[in-house]
Amino acid sequence: MARPTGGARVAAALVAAALLLAAALPGGAAQDLAGDRAALLALRGALDRGGVLPWDPAAATPCGWRGVACAQSPAGPRVVELRLPGKRLSGAIPPGTVGNLTALQRLSFRHNAITGEIPADVANCGELRVLSLRNNRLTGAVPGALFSLAALRHVDLALNGLAGGVSQEFNRLKQLDTLFLESNGLAGDLPAGLYLPSLARLNVSFNAQLTGPVPPSLARMPASAFLGTGLCDAPLAACANSTPPPAPPSAGEKKRKLSRWAVVGIVAGAVLILLLIAGLVACLCRRRAAAGSAAGAAANVQGGTAPITVTVARTDRDAVKQSHAPPIAPAMISEGKKLVFLGSAPERPYDLETLLRASAEVLGKGTLGTTYRATLDGGEPVLAIKRLREVHLPESEFQDKAAVLGALRHDNLPRLLAFFYSKEEKLLVYDFVGAGSLSALLHNGGADGRARLDFTARARIALAAARGVAFIHRGGARSSHGSIKSSNIVVNAARDGAYVSDYGVAQLAGAAELPRRDAGYHAPEVTDARAVPQSADVYSFGVVVLELLSGRAPGRAVGGGGADGVDLPRWVRSVVQEEWTSEVFDAAIANEPRVEGEMLRLLQLGMDCTEHHPDRRPSMAQVEASIERIVDDATRKADFSSTDGSRSVSA
Repeated sequence: MARPTGGARVAAALVAAALLLAAALPGGAAQDLAGDRAALLALRGALDRGGVLPWDPAAATPCGWRGVACAQSPAGPRVVELRLPGKRLSGAIPPGTVGNLTALQRLSFRHNAITGEIPADVANCGELRVLSLRNNRLTGAVPGALFSLAALRHVDLALNGLAGGVSQEFNRLKQLDTLFLESNGLAGDLPAGLYLPSLARLNVSFNAQLTGPVPPSLARMPASAFLGTGLCDAPLAACANSTPPPAPPSAGEKKRKLSRWAVVGIVAGAVLILLLIAGLVACLCRRRAAAGSAAGAAANVQGGTAPITVTVARTDRDAVKQSHAPPIAPAMISEGKKLVFLGSAPERPYDLETLLRASAEVLGKGTLGTTYRATLDGGEPVLAIKRLREVHLPESEFQDKAAVLGALRHDNLPRLLAFFYSKEEKLLVYDFVGAGSLSALLHNGGADGRARLDFTARARIALAAARGVAFIHRGGARSSHGSIKSSNIVVNAARDGAYVSDYGVAQLAGAAELPRRDAGYHAPEVTDARAVPQSADVYSFGVVVLELLSGRAPGRAVGGGGADGVDLPRWVRSVVQEEWTSEVFDAAIANEPRVEGEMLRLLQLGMDCTEHHPDRRPSMAQVEASIERIVDDATRKADFSSTDGSRSVSA
């Protein structure tokens, strides 16, 4: 084992001394600034395993440390604020740290990975007004010590793993105006006597085991505050009338038992019924199979331009190349089905049999299906084929929707060329347009991959995507993409442009359930994947903008940020509110010269797009225009910088 360096030994000694000093203070709690400093150093030693906090242990006072604020008290200066959101803190909060900051008024550990229970000695912080522990990994119940903090006004414990119930002891917090407990593991009823007259904001949503009626004092809260629970009554649907419990059996009934032959008769009858049901199901399946094999050729899609249908004969499995898995299996295709082209026929004709012989490479697997890159014999054309996993639409409705999508023509949308619909397979055939997804570029290449994307390149990618989405929205109020995320934005080889893929595919699949893996992109008001309004597209696009700027992947919005991501809109707002806006930006672009103003403008646009209320979000046309101005200004400054640099060299 390597010996610790001199600096490491000094730091360890200072932390140990801090713990000893904190323990030696009267009553175990700090009474002056020296005690506050000792408690903070002990806290850093326990939580800052990555060395993120640049606190100088040799400093005489902690008042200049990042995230720490002091104020004058009768006993001298004291630590009154400790704000460390998104600092990658991990581990449990040890006793004698936060609880020793007895003058603390504001505590914020949002968006970290802190574990364990909320320490009981938080009761020592009698001046505490704001407590924000959102989006950590805290467990256990809400400690009873919390209810002794009469000055508390804002409590945010959302997105953790807290258990137990919602205590009526919250009534002791007379000044409480904000209580956020959503996305935990809370259970039981909300106490009927819960009464918080000062409460203006409440959220207990996505605590699935909360049941029973909403207390009358909370009926004034919006229904969204109780989503994802088993609660009922105003503002939710009325509770169902409870059925009275069955009367207890009489003494004679308790003694009465079924005879052995009665049991045998019941079992035999049940087996006979099951056999009859199985026979009926088998008969129905044979009839349906016969009807499917006798179905006619696919109907032409009705639209502005009549599609060309190509009859395809069955193809032997041996004709498929074995170097890559084909996008479709020949044995699964019903005889007589056709590949339906949208618009004019391709310059080099191909049919389903040609696709079966193509060399196919998996590009990605998503919730709705798998996408392949298919190279036909001779090397061209190169196509992108999406094999849909599950489709809930009948063939006629699928064809109508595909015709509408095929009519869209824009430089930033991959062109839908053809589709195939059979009982076993549903395929979409597109132009192959790009080198890779924005998601892979940002998250699969590490810091080195992101470093090759400067701010101007990221802004241009955002502009190209905005143009594609804005074009879709110009098709009418009901025209939307429905699944905007970084994995559906394909970046070109030059990394200065992009295409928006998978537009309308969610509506083609016809499934109402929202994919949980993409929850970080979903607008809060969206509940049906088949009906995503344009304002929700704007929200999803805003998340992508924040992802571009921060380099962080959005995680699941329900139940926490997920293993590899955070709730981006919430995290960005928390950092901006803490006035540490510069920490939002990816380290690869944070120090770029001359474009600080443009970076802040794009950040503000991403925040505007992810407003909680849909009416406050801009339209995609406004988003497109704003990003265009940002790109023009950033490009102009870059050109001026290069020209100025060349002049300096020549001079």
